[in-house]
Amino acid sequence: MEFWNLAIRIIFLSQTTTGILGNFFLMFYYLVLYYRECTLKTMDLILVNLMVANALVILSSGVPQTMAVWGLKQFLDDFACRLLVYIQGVARSVSIGTTCLLSVFQAITINPRKSFWKDHKVKAEKYIACYIFTVWVLYLLINFIFFVNPFTKRNRKNLTRKRVFEYCSTVGHDEINDSLYAALVVCPEFFFSVLIAWASGSMIVILYRHKQRVQHIHSTRLSRKTSPESRATQNILALVSTFLAFYTLSSILRGCIALLHNHSWWLANISPFISLCFPSFGSFVLLNHNSVMPRLSFVWRRNKTS
Repeated sequence: MEFWNLAIRIIFLSQTTTGILGNFFLMFYYLVLYYRECTLKTMDLILVNLMVANALVILSSGVPQTMAVWGLKQFLDDFACRLLVYIQGVARSVSIGTTCLLSVFQAITINPRKSFWKDHKVKAEKYIACYIFTVWVLYLLINFIFFVNPFTKRNRKNLTRKRVFEYCSTVGHDEINDSLYAALVVCPEFFFSVLIAWASGSMIVILYRHKQRVQHIHSTRLSRKTSPESRATQNILALVSTFLAFYTLSSILRGCIALLHNHSWWLANISPFISLCFPSFGSFVLLNHNSVMPRLSFVWRRNKTS
């Protein structure tokens, strides 16, 4: 067991460190682009918002979880624990909403029916910033309800349910709160996941049809060349597939923990690890599929010569 405890400690430390470095590197990258070009593309703006949300998830969940597995147990009081859970809830919901926006916008962008989708793409680009702002404000307000609600009901006897984490615990949950949380948070997240799956399926079909047409028109040698639109779509598909895989597995593990009163040591450690996988490794999926450094060096050279 000592060996596995050490392994869990190293895994969480590596996961949190790489997640922080990856997300903050991409945020720095887009900050440099904005400083040099004074503007960001629509896709870049969406990705920046996604990286910010993922970084908040890691800082509010990965960092305290890593501290807990290294021996610092229950080091937060009730208020600090609620504040941390509040930040986790907001960041997680914004991450899911932004991933949905990313996949749907990319599906609209590559749709070959230009006559129908062209106007929708132009309208979508105009309202992207408004959508992102609305998502942040909406989830800040929704999760704030669950943050302050237990303080207004402290004298009630039915507030006996307890949420226990490795690093803190909170008391003050009841059935009404849980039902309201499911209606305002869980159901929209499920709807976002369905939209993500639909958009991803649409992109796969579009790419497949495009590949068939290209192979029919051009020679085999030329058809191997991938267009920038196809490469960008493949990047988004890789990111979204990573999100759906880890999010689905995380939801299953969360459900097991909620249903099983005496869950095992493995389940208690694997669940937070899986929950942090997409925020930690999503940035590296983008780094692996995007030409980040060539684009960054090109911007520096262009501004240096101008």
